[in-house]
Amino acid sequence: MLLKKKLLALAAVITISGTVLSACGGASSDNGSKKSESKFKVGMVTDTGGVDDKSFNQSAWEGLTTFAKDNKLSAGKANSEVRYLQSNQASDHIPNLNQLVHQNFNLVFATGFTMVEDISKVSSQNPNSQLAIIDSVVTGKDKKPLKNVANITFKEQQGSFLVGVVAGLSTKTNKIGFVGGINSALIKKFENGFKAGVKSVNPKAEIYAQYAGAFDAPDKGQTIASTLYGKGADIIYQSAGATGNGVFTEAKSEKKDGKKVWVIGVDRDQYDQGLPEDVTLTSMVKRVDKAVYDVSKRTKDGDFPGGEVLEYGLKENGVGIAPSTQHLSKDILNKVNDYKQKIIDGSITVPSTDKEYKTFLSTLK
Repeated sequence: MLLKKKLLALAAVITISGTVLSACGGASSDNGSKKSESKFKVGMVTDTGGVDDKSFNQSAWEGLTTFAKDNKLSAGKANSEVRYLQSNQASDHIPNLNQLVHQNFNLVFATGFTMVEDISKVSSQNPNSQLAIIDSVVTGKDKKPLKNVANITFKEQQGSFLVGVVAGLSTKTNKIGFVGGINSALIKKFENGFKAGVKSVNPKAEIYAQYAGAFDAPDKGQTIASTLYGKGADIIYQSAGATGNGVFTEAKSEKKDGKKVWVIGVDRDQYDQGLPEDVTLTSMVKRVDKAVYDVSKRTKDGDFPGGEVLEYGLKENGVGIAPSTQHLSKDILNKVNDYKQKIIDGSITVPSTDKEYKTFLSTLK
């Protein structure tokens, strides 16, 4: 009788153990399945310039595709973990942002200051979303950055100062142009930094600045460039997104007619934009690609910089001169490096507004 009781107890223990082991095994398999299904997803909404603007949006997308490759994520297709939605008009911004948020993307970028109000609305309606905006800071009623938005900004005036030095030392006519997209605080940073660089090395240079009023109007860019080249400018720095493509078109046309003119590109190394006539003097590189990569990596690693204002300047390698410098002499490049170091160590504070530029000019006298 005692033996029978012991055998029954042992059988019960074996049954319970088997059940527990079976349950544990099932849980492990289930978790493994869930982990394999939940890949990090990051999306981007372009402004009206489009993803192939050969400038700002394209640089952002290049950063995301590099991130996708480094993290073994699919990119570019409708069901990819990394994808973009193109805005053909301003009214597309909110629907595009909402679409990615509602599809449970872990991080959604808005490219450009024109989407400030849009991302503010989307972020307030989706407080658990993780959003990022490039070239602006989104704040709430208390004037503080929103907790679910990472704000990416650049010291464009610093990089623009360096290409201004290039222009001031390279011009043969002492007449230089600047073509901007939308006349805004952002593009004024490009303009005033550029003019300060020119004047620092060539006080006698005359600078013409004109705005197209749009980032997606290459025809306007070409018309303005034609006007400035017609005034005698032999170098134009363009900060105009897809509008700037028209500046390259005009420069190539002028070169075919035997005129010696140059374009300074922006955001990306735009050397190829000047081919086959070879009209790109150099470019001011704004590392939007680096910024979106950094923020994507931080977010994937569990360190989403929501509520932070991230600023990329010369010191952070966020702006600078493009690798394509074959048209620049060694003396010019040495001068550029001298000014770069002075900006980094604080000896020179580059102006970003009209008022600051006026003050800066007074220090050169």
